Amino acid sequence: MVREAVFYARREEKKVKCLLCPHGCVISPGKNGICRVRKNMSGRLVSLNYGKVTALALDPVEKKPLYHFFPGRNILSLGSLGCNFSCGFCQNYHIAHGEPALYEIFPDELLSLALEEQSRDSVGVAFTYNEPLIWYEYIMDTAEKLKSHGLKTVLVTNGYINKEAFKKLLPLIDALNIDIKAFNEEFYRRHCRGDLKTVLDNVELAASCAHVEVTSLLIPRENDAREEIKGLAAFLARISPFIPLHFSRYYPAYKFTLPPTPEEILHQARDTAREYLHFVYLGNLPGEENDTVCLKCQNLLIRRRIYQVFPVGIRDGRCSFCGEELSYIVM
Repeated sequence: MVREAVFYARREEKKVKCLLCPHGCVISPGKNGICRVRKNMSGRLVSLNYGKVTALALDPVEKKPLYHFFPGRNILSLGSLGCNFSCGFCQNYHIAHGEPALYEIFPDELLSLALEEQSRDSVGVAFTYNEPLIWYEYIMDTAEKLKSHGLKTVLVTNGYINKEAFKKLLPLIDALNIDIKAFNEEFYRRHCRGDLKTVLDNVELAASCAHVEVTSLLIPRENDAREEIKGLAAFLARISPFIPLHFSRYYPAYKFTLPPTPEEILHQARDTAREYLHFVYLGNLPGEENDTVCLKCQNLLIRRRIYQVFPVGIRDGRCSFCGEELSYIVM
């Protein structure tokens, strides 16, 4: 099934200009945009990935990662194919840039699956694995149905979308984990074929109306400088010092062959970011403690052992030790 795209403009000679993301691809008849899933069919821009799924799983919500959004619960997670970035370190390159096997799940069927998974403690649906924003029409249609049934919608995204399109989508979204690849415009141009400013603007926009957490994959000598970490943390703190920041350990993948990030670099980054933010966590680092404590009394709220999560100090949305309202954790 193909679906006409929402954001595009017609040009001369049956060309079209895609208006979904800042690339603004001008696409000739029969050709695709950078993302590979938006095609000009006789002067009409269509989405090729509507209902097309490459992966479906019931995941812990912490795997997204979201640590302050229904801790200890599950979420039905699915992805499609394609991406509007070209990161050489992509960890899901086989679906972002390859030709994966596909099957179809249309919005009504996904809603039924999500409702069934409530019995397994699922809070809703996460669009993840590849870049969900290029799945725009499908997510719009599905998220409306999920919301009408009290289910949550989550995006795990690079945040690279035009503001008009993002504003239309956000009222349907409950939480996002936005990947800030680096606090460095040159990194975005060289490695991602994108720009940092768009992403930062969209982090701020999303945080004004949904729960937001941020992930940054730290790559040795590429985006791990202390000044860069300080810049990222300070930027987020200006929006809200309560935004959780996840530093993830890089491992060689796709076109990148650098050795894995040294553990001490991750620990240093966490220490630096904690000068600005209340909650900084480390990912892809087995055995690392990522507990959450009450900001008022410092008692343990959530114990995490990889994806085993125990909300031990929370009762009715408050700290069970001092009674402080935990407004920074969605439950």
